Amino acid sequence: MASVIDSYLPADATLLFMLLAALFGLLLWGKLRYDLVAFCALLLALVLGLVPKEEAFNGFGHPAVIIIALVLIVSRGLINSGAIGYITNFLVNPSRSLSTHIGIMAGLAASLSALMNNVGALALLMPVDIQASKKAVRSISLTLMPLSFATILGGLVTLIGTPPNIIISSYRETALGAPYAMFDFAWVGLGVAVVGVLFVAIFGWRLIPQRENKSAEKLSEAFEKYMVEVAVPAGAACIGKRVRDLIDGAERDDIIVHGLIRDGKRLPGGARIEVIEENDQLVIQGSAEDVNSYVARHKLNYSHQPSKQKLVTDGMVLTEVVVTENSKIIGRTSREMKLQYRFGVQLLGLSRPSESFRTQIRKTAFKPGDVLLLLGNSDEINDVINWMECLPLAARGLELIKYSKAGYAAGIFALAVLAASLNLIYLPVALGIVCACYVFLDIVPIRSMYENIEWPVIVLLGSLIPIATALETSGGTAIISDGLLSLANNFGLGPAVVLTLLLIVTMTLSDLLNNTATTVIAAPIALDIAQKMNVNPDGFLMAVAIGASCAFLTPIGHKNNTLIMGPGNYKFGDYWRLGLPLEILIVAVAVPLILIFWPL
Repeated sequence: MASVIDSYLPADATLLFMLLAALFGLLLWGKLRYDLVAFCALLLALVLGLVPKEEAFNGFGHPAVIIIALVLIVSRGLINSGAIGYITNFLVNPSRSLSTHIGIMAGLAASLSALMNNVGALALLMPVDIQASKKAVRSISLTLMPLSFATILGGLVTLIGTPPNIIISSYRETALGAPYAMFDFAWVGLGVAVVGVLFVAIFGWRLIPQRENKSAEKLSEAFEKYMVEVAVPAGAACIGKRVRDLIDGAERDDIIVHGLIRDGKRLPGGARIEVIEENDQLVIQGSAEDVNSYVARHKLNYSHQPSKQKLVTDGMVLTEVVVTENSKIIGRTSREMKLQYRFGVQLLGLSRPSESFRTQIRKTAFKPGDVLLLLGNSDEINDVINWMECLPLAARGLELIKYSKAGYAAGIFALAVLAASLNLIYLPVALGIVCACYVFLDIVPIRSMYENIEWPVIVLLGSLIPIATALETSGGTAIISDGLLSLANNFGLGPAVVLTLLLIVTMTLSDLLNNTATTVIAAPIALDIAQKMNVNPDGFLMAVAIGASCAFLTPIGHKNNTLIMGPGNYKFGDYWRLGLPLEILIVAVAVPLILIFWPL
């Protein structure tokens, strides 16, 4: 080992340790943007010669970075297609306690991660959890971190659940002649996963700082509910039902059914006993997201004449605007201005505080302060808004949900994840194919594809990967392993204590480095220690597998932790609050299980 260390320049390793200490100090301080701090650290490493200029920006092409970007696009596609809506309606009940919700989601996440790539499991469930938080009006930060941690824990159970397990199995085959079987990791991993998920669901979530939702550039409470008129086309499931039959189900979807319009006239008294007929219009009220989901799921139509015209949705965007005091549309109606005929823009909804509507929305005169929900062509709607002299609200990523494509979206994603899990195709390539299919099928419009990527997170990860690589090549990680061996020799530590130290050191490295790199570095160290101490190497290899996967202290230790950073509005220093007690618990559970099932 000493000969290996002597071949490196100690000054480089020392400078890297100092740079990393300063970097993580600034990130934990949290006063500067994390992407700026990481990029400046990379530039400083280049100036000091710690990172070769040829490798300066290799991190931005690293598979981890590509996966993060692609998974965010895939998640948007699953939402746009309505595939997530089906799961949300089945699993999510806003009336459940937060612990119960986290327990259900975490248990499902861990189960999926055992059978598929844990990044894919998070990509599938993260949009569900975000929508559940919005419906329950609670901070997304309280549930996204437990969900991410659960997917990481679930990956410990099987060979294919997480990359470190695959690497350890391959290394064992090379070094000892035989790989691990599919469920060899379950002897330890299952116990760790169960205890970890229970801790996170029952107690751990209380340690997470509650952050304001990043998407919380909301309208005031008065503007959250739009009044919308939706047409009943032929074949709609509600035909033949009475209006009152829809009310209970609509309330579960956060929608209020106010009445019925027939032949252009609003029926009196809310029309609760009226039987719904083809070409009727339902008067409903709800948020833009809930209305959009309700209309798509029940196969209703935004068009006022469903039997004569079909609303074209390709290339269309939903936009929210406020009618200002100087707007030229004050006192006029949508019908008078012929918005759809003249401009190709349709008024879908109208929100007005503390006032009910007695006429159809398109026949209602606009007032200052009204909030309008408009649907129009992405290339032209801004010009129409300027002509109307209205003020557009902050974009919230609203897209028309296309439930007719839910099967395609879910099927394509499932096939890609299955192929990647069986090593038939490289995971980034599989996700890239999914994204391309989503664009060609107009599930994710190409105009909004790049808007769904959390670019600050991409810069953070892309900047830190070259620094982590330099730490390895400079001998920094070798110094750590040599110190561990020296400690064991000098103090006469027994194999169980050394195994515990190896698990802790591997966890620490994985919190700072990519878990794949950590496994590659730590596996030979584990085998070397076991052979020198003349004990069973399987226990030490299992310790590396657990430690490399269980990176919970930082957002960069595992791709899933990085993935939730933007949507959850987390700061760099938020992770250790839940991650530190969880890692301590994992060490306390994993070491006895290793000693029982893989005796030294």
